[in-house]
Amino acid sequence: MSGGLLDSRGRVARKLRISVTDRCNFSCLFCMPQKDKIRWLPKDDILTYEEITRIVRTLVSMGIEKIRVTGGEPLMRQNLEELISSLKSIDGVKSLDMTTNAWFLEGKAQALKDAGLRGVTVSLHSLKRERFARISGMDALPRVLRGIDRALEVGLRPVKINSVAMAGYNDDEILDLVEFAREKEVALRFIEFMPLDGMGAWSPDRMLTGKRISEIVSERYRLVPRGRELGDTASLYGFEDGRGELGLIMPMSQPFCDDCDRIRLTADGKLLSCLFDTAYNDLKQVTRNGGSDSELADYIRKCVYRKPAGVAYMPWVKKFWEKPRAMYAIGG
Repeated sequence: MSGGLLDSRGRVARKLRISVTDRCNFSCLFCMPQKDKIRWLPKDDILTYEEITRIVRTLVSMGIEKIRVTGGEPLMRQNLEELISSLKSIDGVKSLDMTTNAWFLEGKAQALKDAGLRGVTVSLHSLKRERFARISGMDALPRVLRGIDRALEVGLRPVKINSVAMAGYNDDEILDLVEFAREKEVALRFIEFMPLDGMGAWSPDRMLTGKRISEIVSERYRLVPRGRELGDTASLYGFEDGRGELGLIMPMSQPFCDDCDRIRLTADGKLLSCLFDTAYNDLKQVTRNGGSDSELADYIRKCVYRKPAGVAYMPWVKKFWEKPRAMYAIGG
């Protein structure tokens, strides 16, 4: 089963995002704005921990090195630390991290650390309690902040903050979020609003570009460019005083598709080679129909080879993607 996961443009997949559930207790504007209309995946369609581990073991044998567990909200999945332990035990996994809304993090951080989780990225889009509630659909800010503190306390590293920057929603908090991250000594990532809300609410005038964000931050701080490493999503900046790190993830204004090295496994077993992939390759048809590990690997290799060029080659995504799959169903 050895051999790299190469696509038709010569890109090699080394990173995997695993969505363990499509369910989330939040309903963020840019992800799940009409939660009451959502039909969750049937339980029987969701991959078991054993199935996920088998698929990941196959992927690691083909060159996957870094794994990030996502959702929905991954900590809504029962006993997630059992999966973390199983994934950590796979020879060849170099890093194992998780993205979370932090609602359950205060109570789960120690168990996740003990199971082998390396670090967490917390979604935090406002430091104002009422605004946080409007954006996320939950009055949860104090609990989220406690979760961040607990993650730091138990030694999860790195701890990062992801914040989707939206014009007219939270653009007046850019500097506040930067100062918060610097005080906590956590890395901050601003992400451009993408057309992955599932409702077609995205528009260019709601998107705050990375360039504009850097201009806002530069009004108060002197930034030191560090560039973007091959395959990474964030263009990094340090601060002249040495405190903190800022990352700008700019899939819309400065796409990084040409060196993308990520693939995604959805909660129901679909392999997505790109966030904008519309070919939902079903790995369950192999795993649940008696397919061998070699057959699974062959199918995966063919799916990855057909990876789309990416958003960099889709100037206006909405025009060509009339029925986008929402972010909660993709796995971030």
